[in-house]
Amino acid sequence: MTNSEIILVTINGEDKPGVTAGLTQVLAKHDTFILDIGQADIHRNLALGILFKTKQGIGGDVLKDLLFKAYELDVNIRFTPISNERYSNWVKMQGKNRFIITLLGRVLTAKQIAAVSDIIADQGLNIDNIVRLTGRIPLDESQRSSQACVELSVRGTLVDKRKMQKAFLQLSSELNFDISFQEESMYRRMRRVICFDMDSTLIQTEVIDELAVRAGVGDQVKEITELAMQGKIDFAESFKQRIKLLKGLDVSVMKEIVENLPITEGLDRLIAVLKKVGFKIAILSGGFTYFGNYLKERYQLDYMYANELEIVDGKLTGNYIGDIVDAKRKAELLKLIAQVEKVDIRQTVAVGDGANDLLMLETAGLGIAFHAKPKVIENAKQSLSTVGIDGILYFLGYKDSMLDGELLQ
Repeated sequence: MTNSEIILVTINGEDKPGVTAGLTQVLAKHDTFILDIGQADIHRNLALGILFKTKQGIGGDVLKDLLFKAYELDVNIRFTPISNERYSNWVKMQGKNRFIITLLGRVLTAKQIAAVSDIIADQGLNIDNIVRLTGRIPLDESQRSSQACVELSVRGTLVDKRKMQKAFLQLSSELNFDISFQEESMYRRMRRVICFDMDSTLIQTEVIDELAVRAGVGDQVKEITELAMQGKIDFAESFKQRIKLLKGLDVSVMKEIVENLPITEGLDRLIAVLKKVGFKIAILSGGFTYFGNYLKERYQLDYMYANELEIVDGKLTGNYIGDIVDAKRKAELLKLIAQVEKVDIRQTVAVGDGANDLLMLETAGLGIAFHAKPKVIENAKQSLSTVGIDGILYFLGYKDSMLDGELLQ
């Protein structure tokens, strides 16, 4: 041990003030060079690791002083010599093939975490770090948060990415929780623009179906809407068919609907945080401008693009004005907004539920299928189905401990 130049020290015990300070002061006294350091706290139990390099021939003195200091602090300490070759190989791995896997649900169980860990191991990946993003869990179930989330930082070379994502999708469905898999990069931590679909995303309804019910053609329109969202018929064609069925509807109905829009769970919190951290927020909707403008004004959003209904003498004509905001148009608008805001496309986020959102989700740096149709979930890179829309914050890497305090300020 005394001839070893590189030593890994691992410390565990009760977490209390002064432990890290006391041990690093010993290292400073012997003029050691710290190569890496990491610390975690689980229920006031400290796990601290320090990798350091000693001057040749003084390793024994360093370890002796560390041992005495650990005894004084009442913590357990362990020493492991590290060869130069092993250290060099570890350095070469830094920054290469790093991924973030986020587990999110109403609750998270050992069964879910174990199943995900098995898939990760099967792919030859190693878990470097695990962090809880949601708050600490009280024993009283009635006081618990409506969601639970942990983030895993993993490293290695994937054996079969498609196979892993398929396994995650199946597991997510079987155990009722969401799994996000993202490549770690600077862009993941620097998202700046987010674009939302509106109907069945920001609001828990399809407005065109609401209008159709009042026009007495609810079943016909709902059937066409469902086929369009599943991607079984062209969106633009379905849009024209449904608009024609609304001919003669009084515009007062629109006011009644907008005053009773069912806002999606978690939207207020999500928008508040996104605005706080400086996101530019857009609505890109295949729905209607009347309702999009209401949400834009209510939440003070930056952009809104949707379809405009033609109105003559206070009634819908069955026609529309301008270009249809379909799948292609949504993707184009996402790119345009990124250009206007001078951000890389990899810094953008898109959220939607229907087949007409897939191009937008594919174009964005982070595309999230939210409570989406099966076809959309299968084709999207990320999906969120078990919690409210504020679950997006965890996919972005935010922690409750930092969010909730900021929102109170």
